[in-house]
Amino acid sequence: MPEGDILVHAGDFMNAGYDLREVISFNRWLGEQPFAHRIVCGGNHDRLFENAPGHARSLLSNGIYLEDSGATIAGLSFWGSPFTPEFLHWAFMYPRGEKANLHWDQIPDSLDVLVTHGPPYGILDQTTSDGPHLGCEELLNAVRRKRPRIHVFGHIHGGAGIHSEENTIFVNAAYLNESYKPLAPAGQIRVIDL
Repeated sequence: MPEGDILVHAGDFMNAGYDLREVISFNRWLGEQPFAHRIVCGGNHDRLFENAPGHARSLLSNGIYLEDSGATIAGLSFWGSPFTPEFLHWAFMYPRGEKANLHWDQIPDSLDVLVTHGPPYGILDQTTSDGPHLGCEELLNAVRRKRPRIHVFGHIHGGAGIHSEENTIFVNAAYLNESYKPLAPAGQIRVIDL
């Protein structure tokens, strides 16, 4: 990893999400990264953070965990949420539609960096270039209203990349492809200067 000021991880640092050792290992990895600060948001694989949040968070000492919450670091405002539209029986799921706004209405105004596990609808949210859009429409509407400078997410591995629209840079920072194999080295690291 290159050195930097703030590392942002947009979730899925566990496999099935039940083994405490995975959180301990991830926390150790976080602490080894050459960054002054580390922001972490859960994802659908991170079940322990939904089922035993107090215990799981107590094991994550090398990063600031965001779950429908925010933090200010080095003068930049961050807000994060692990929630995504329902897909099978994973963690942090909500039904598509209005219920999504229980999370997205909490996004503050004048936000620098929005961190969500899932993508907004139509932006870096396809598993293949001709596949269906899997992102959240309500999240897209919230992002267009709130206009964060950067929106970091993952979840849809095939959508890894960067896209700019109006005043927001969108980053799908997925590290693995749809077969859970590491992407080519050039696609693994996203560095953005603010």
